Amino acid sequence: MSDDQFFQGTWAKLSEVTVKGAQYNSHECQPHPKCLQGTQVDLLNYIHRFLDDTERNQLIWLHGTAGIGKSAVAFTVAERMRGLKVTEETNVKKRLVGTFFFSCKHTKCCTSGYYLATLVYQLATNFPSIQKDVNRAICDNPALLDPDTPL
Repeated sequence: MSDDQFFQGTWAKLSEVTVKGAQYNSHECQPHPKCLQGTQVDLLNYIHRFLDDTERNQLIWLHGTAGIGKSAVAFTVAERMRGLKVTEETNVKKRLVGTFFFSCKHTKCCTSGYYLATLVYQLATNFPSIQKDVNRAICDNPALLDPDTPL
């Protein structure tokens, strides 16, 4: 088996454990929750300023009790970022690289077992230069693709 065939096999396995329904634009998550015009303005402005700050690492953990609008805020932010193309140039602007929307309605979206694989797949799709590193990591530890492996 050639290296290319082996890579394609590993990539196919990663694709199989990726939860497409957890991505912000999935048809499985419709209707998409969105912030109504004029709501959550301060929070959205804060998040957008944070994401536009090139001196920071751009990870935001949005948390709160059920029903307060976390998904609506997250989807609204993702929607804004979706039209911005990801580039690998040194002057990268902030872009949407990956999302995982947890949902109790869908089996694979209600636990963290598929979370990491789904984000890694999206990241490697948007930045092809890391695909070989992802492939090597999976080859070194195939359990990474097992949704029962602890994060």
